[in-house]
Amino acid sequence: MTRTKTWTALFAAAAMALTLAACGANKTDDTSSDAATGGDTSTDTSTDAGTDTGTDTATDGDDAGTDSGTATGSKVVIVSAADPGNLDPQMSVVGAAFELAFYAYDSLLGTNASGEVQAQLAKEWTYEGSTAVFTMNEGITCSDGSELTAQTVADNINWAENPENASPYLGVFLPAGITATADNAAGTVTFELAVPAPFLLETLSNFPIVCDAALADRSLMTSATVGSGPYELVEAAPEDHYTYVRRDGYTWGPGGATTAEAGQPDTVEVRIVANESTAVDLLLAGDVNVVTTVGTDGARAAAAGLSGVEVNALLGESWYNHAEGHPTADQAVRIALTQAVDLDTLASVITGGEGSRTTMMAVVPPTPCIYDATTGYLPTYDPDGVVATMEAAGYTKDGDGLWTKDGAAVVVKFLYDSLLGTTGQAAAELAMEQWQAAGFTIEPSELDTTRLSEVLFGSGDWDIAWEPVNLMSPDQGVGFLSGLTVAEGGANFSEITNEAYTTAMTEALAKTGADSCTSFQAAEQALYQVADFVPWAVRPNMIYYSGTTYEYVGHTQVTTLRVG
Repeated sequence: MTRTKTWTALFAAAAMALTLAACGANKTDDTSSDAATGGDTSTDTSTDAGTDTGTDTATDGDDAGTDSGTATGSKVVIVSAADPGNLDPQMSVVGAAFELAFYAYDSLLGTNASGEVQAQLAKEWTYEGSTAVFTMNEGITCSDGSELTAQTVADNINWAENPENASPYLGVFLPAGITATADNAAGTVTFELAVPAPFLLETLSNFPIVCDAALADRSLMTSATVGSGPYELVEAAPEDHYTYVRRDGYTWGPGGATTAEAGQPDTVEVRIVANESTAVDLLLAGDVNVVTTVGTDGARAAAAGLSGVEVNALLGESWYNHAEGHPTADQAVRIALTQAVDLDTLASVITGGEGSRTTMMAVVPPTPCIYDATTGYLPTYDPDGVVATMEAAGYTKDGDGLWTKDGAAVVVKFLYDSLLGTTGQAAAELAMEQWQAAGFTIEPSELDTTRLSEVLFGSGDWDIAWEPVNLMSPDQGVGFLSGLTVAEGGANFSEITNEAYTTAMTEALAKTGADSCTSFQAAEQALYQVADFVPWAVRPNMIYYSGTTYEYVGHTQVTTLRVG
């Protein structure tokens, strides 16, 4: 059976929903004590601006969204720019799906804004060499009333580790080669790793665990949730809204968080609003509580006095299709296409003048590695150099000044995500002008995240794709940049093969914590100097809010949501 994976649209327009795997203060030989609250360590997004959407919200006849099930009382409405699509949390890391996963599902561990690992399903852990042992909290229950045990966790890991199941987490956010075993009597789960992973504990904070019934029948998660998380999905209206209600008796959240705190909303509605301008209008009118802005509309929220949290995210990334039969399989074509565009200007345009060129791939805080892997390695803007590069590889121009080889035109299919907004459209138009001026025939398509994902992980009918992938640590990019292709059950949708990258990455993964950063830098440089993949623009995106307070660390920390 052929599966089409949904992938990491890790950028802010998807509600900043896939800023993956927080990793800061790495602790490889760490043992947690107990489920302490950890203090005020996350990003606090509290404000008293805007309209109170407290206890009257869910029952008001004019209230945004629809209540169902047991949804009564207080309510918070969060805007997502994209529909999550697949609700199976282990089969989609599309931004919107990743964000929604943690309303209803828990991870084995949590991470705070300082990058420190916290207790969650596991209350204690040790990680030494290639062995990690986790001791589970007691009394964890699922939304269907069943118990979540150590064996449940082991079964989740082993399911995702099986390439036949085609989970996009494998080799990306879950290191390949883990074997998990459980001892329910002792309440422990043991991971044996094929090779050490520098940021295993931090990465596990982004792997959602499903309950036994869902493991046995994954169709149960088509329009419902089967998890141990603080909320349960009670209504799914694709392309419109998703309604969650708070579970009673939840005591095993990040750092010991519960659902018994004053001010926690009874209901959380995630409303799909693709147009950023419309979303900001709703926020200013008090109809919604949280909106992420990628474009210039955020200025209106700021001018209205609303507070927000700033989160770095890549907006400009050029992925090249290396598969046989595509023009971009040729290194010379990739380099020439990169030389043909002014990345400095494109970065300014796509970020609305509020961003800059990026120096690395993993930019979402708290990132454990800070380095410059691009300067001196990425091909620079050089229109004259395009000619030299292409001619040296045997390409010639026809009578119309367009590149050909062996009598065939070089036709480049260019895809870009509509959620990049008006600034993304402007940048795409500028890039096409420069590519065409350099002699390339460009066939553009603007697609939404879901459709673009279907092409990248399905038909493969593309040559250049602008789809931002946002990571918190460089090891999270391994599956996208090397290893198994989509046809082989992996996430390497570009079919990149770069021996120098693999060698440096192997060295990095054998080290611990920040000691690995130099090798990660070398691995990225190996990609950039041959234009295997080109990151080029970063911007501090804003999440604006009104009538609610909460904390954001890679995704919404659901147990911190408060009304008023």
